[in-house]
Amino acid sequence: MAMKKLLIRLAALSAVLGLIAGCASTAPKEQDPVPVVTGTASKPEPVKPPPVVEQPKVTPVKPEVIVANPLKDPGNILSKRSVFYDYDSNVVKDEYKPVVTAHARFLTLNRSRKISIQGNTDERGSREYNIALGQRRADSVKQMMILLGVQEAQIESVSFGEEKPRSSGKDEAAFSENRRSDIVYDGE
Repeated sequence: MAMKKLLIRLAALSAVLGLIAGCASTAPKEQDPVPVVTGTASKPEPVKPPPVVEQPKVTPVKPEVIVANPLKDPGNILSKRSVFYDYDSNVVKDEYKPVVTAHARFLTLNRSRKISIQGNTDERGSREYNIALGQRRADSVKQMMILLGVQEAQIESVSFGEEKPRSSGKDEAAFSENRRSDIVYDGE
């Protein structure tokens, strides 16, 4: 008897689940019947095309070309503007020749640009000696650029001697910062 009740309940449960599953599905829609054309001479109604929807006009966007100033780009060698020297020397060291060469190439491609090369010294030596040494340093960079094709009229060389120190210390590290030629572009 208990088994019979269990079977009845399972059958009833199956029926309920079947109904629920049957209600969840949708019946296929019936299609409209196709009109039957008889031998009458009536014209079918013309099919109207769908309304034309005007698409908004799209103005093409021209990509902006951003031209970075290579003289101010920290990743560009042209942002380096100083050539450093050994004590009492005006010889451009090999490590600074790429900097001078890059600036010379830039100037040959931009003939309207002008620079000033400012020669500097540390404080050791007399004022007159340091002015002369600063001028020799500036002239050595100028001469190298002229040999690389820069027009002489694009370059001015000047000496500040010991008057414009980069470092105010009194040790060799400070002195080596002050023994330099700075490349300064007009308008900057």
